[in-house]
Amino acid sequence: MAEAARLYTPAEAAAVSGLALKAVNNVIDKHIVDIVRPAAAGKRTVRRYLTGSHLLCLRLEHGLAGRLPVERRQGLFREVAAKPEAKLLKADDLLLVDVGAARREVALRMRDLEDAERLIHIDKETLGGEPVFKGTRIPVYSIVAMLDVGADVAELLSGYPKLDLRKLELGRLWAAAHPRRGRPKRLSDFGFKLISTRRRPLPADPLAKSAAAAAVDA
Repeated sequence: MAEAARLYTPAEAAAVSGLALKAVNNVIDKHIVDIVRPAAAGKRTVRRYLTGSHLLCLRLEHGLAGRLPVERRQGLFREVAAKPEAKLLKADDLLLVDVGAARREVALRMRDLEDAERLIHIDKETLGGEPVFKGTRIPVYSIVAMLDVGADVAELLSGYPKLDLRKLELGRLWAAAHPRRGRPKRLSDFGFKLISTRRRPLPADPLAKSAAAAAVDA
């Protein structure tokens, strides 16, 4: 029996596609993509879910929003769904979209998210159920919070030798895909003391090295 395709929450879709969560919800609200809405058993609320194909469309939306009218983007996304092996698709008379590059980028990020979920461990017996890096008692959200306020990566790894650059990258991806609900906990809640802060520019889009929507003269 074939395994059911994975479904993604809007937050997971945002982390994979590079779109902000607000933008993902806006795409859903405007019906630019047709999402999956399985009703939760015994509940009146209906959650939003997206497929891997939707994530590809969201990645394309990242490059096409503001460049093509909504109707043309919707038509392009329908064509993407109908031609899953297509590498280039024509968006208008002067624009070809590099769907193949976007598909590779999204597939890589989807695998990264799977790696991140295997890395993060949640057990009510460990820090009261706080997500930690597997095999440690190091809270993920706290490490990500320190990175966000400009903690020096080399110093952080020196202080936490069980972590490495790859784990930091996956931790940030996991935290983006699973934003904490409720009041954010402070570093002091976990016994951490903030010694200093450092301003740093925001990191570049991790998927921007090869543009998902490349304009090519037709």
